[in-house]
Amino acid sequence: MRLAAIDIGSNAARLLISDVIPGTQANPQFIKIALIRVPLRLGFDVFDKGVISPGKEEMIIKTIQSYKLLLEIYEVKHLKACATSAMRDASNGDAIIQRIKKETGIEISIITGQEEASLIYENHIAENMTAEESYLYVDVGGGSTELTFFSDGKLVFKESFNIGTIRLLKNQVTEENWNEMKEFIKAKTKGYHHVTAIGSGGNINKIFSISKRKEGKPLTLDLLRDYYKEFSTMTLPQRMSLYKLREDRADVIVPALLIYINVMRWTDTEEIFVPKIGLADGLIHTLYEEARLNEQLAMGNGQ
Repeated sequence: MRLAAIDIGSNAARLLISDVIPGTQANPQFIKIALIRVPLRLGFDVFDKGVISPGKEEMIIKTIQSYKLLLEIYEVKHLKACATSAMRDASNGDAIIQRIKKETGIEISIITGQEEASLIYENHIAENMTAEESYLYVDVGGGSTELTFFSDGKLVFKESFNIGTIRLLKNQVTEENWNEMKEFIKAKTKGYHHVTAIGSGGNINKIFSISKRKEGKPLTLDLLRDYYKEFSTMTLPQRMSLYKLREDRADVIVPALLIYINVMRWTDTEEIFVPKIGLADGLIHTLYEEARLNEQLAMGNGQ
């Protein structure tokens, strides 16, 4: 079964195409066929002016049109598409979604921060969790940070905060915003045993890649602090040159590190695992479950 997901974030739009091979004991294999990322950077419009500019709107339309062609070339039958923080906050977000549907036929849902948190974590619990640990999923995006906390195999909370990399670059995050997240985290994780952090998002994946850590090995809080100090003393061109970063990654990686460091400090977490998961992966997993259920229903109706 070939599936695809479109994720329109505050920094970039992604198209993920995956093949799913049913495995034993209802444990399917997800094989990534293609991942295309376009740095739309919608947050730079929205978090500054509250609206997506006409120029950015045309870029979105062209991006989705090109994604539609790729979906046809790859013969994708099932698609799930969503938009997150920037589109949520944009006064013309709904109008743009309607235009996309009219001009491309692709339906995109604007999801809440809590829905975003659910999609990121819910399909990856089994591969990371043991009953003896507490786990905090941390997904840092351009417009928001999604936190999901488990202990003893049970969901304790999932929450979204409007603290993101582009908001920080645009000076849209106040001390009050930081304190709200800090107090929430401290109150909600108090009394739980040792917390292991699990990070998702393009920035933490890039840090993991730069660190040359072996797959499955965690990044330490001290290492993140070292990178934060190092990157903070560099100019944007220096970061791009030394670490071979695209400009749209080189600017947001510093505020992203700050968010991860603060969240880890507030939960007394010394390590963060980076299993290369994200919203697009969560969409693919959810879509597979929906498609499988629909197939079963269709077979049942055919009998």
